[in-house]
Amino acid sequence: MSDHNHVHDENCNHDHDHEHEEFVLTLTDEQGNDVEMVLVETFDVGERLYALLLERENPEADGIILRVEEENDEMMLYNIEDEQEWNEVEAAYNELVAQQDSED
Repeated sequence: MSDHNHVHDENCNHDHDHEHEEFVLTLTDEQGNDVEMVLVETFDVGERLYALLLERENPEADGIILRVEEENDEMMLYNIEDEQEWNEVEAAYNELVAQQDSED
């Protein structure tokens, strides 16, 4: 695992626990800027695994969902380009969110 320091500033107002190791990825946006994304959670849809990522600097912004595939023991993330696949993933994610909301 990576050996980065786990730093929180005072205005971190998340109410989920931070026991898990933060998994940070750097993605490049359309403008060519590097954006640090934090892997918030993973969830299954059918046989496939997907990951929800949020911007580290802007956790209130919309997250992105990527497909997770393992290649040579490495975790690779792919954009979801198939519309039908996206619809299934979005529906599964909305269900997940609804379940979490009802638990609070």
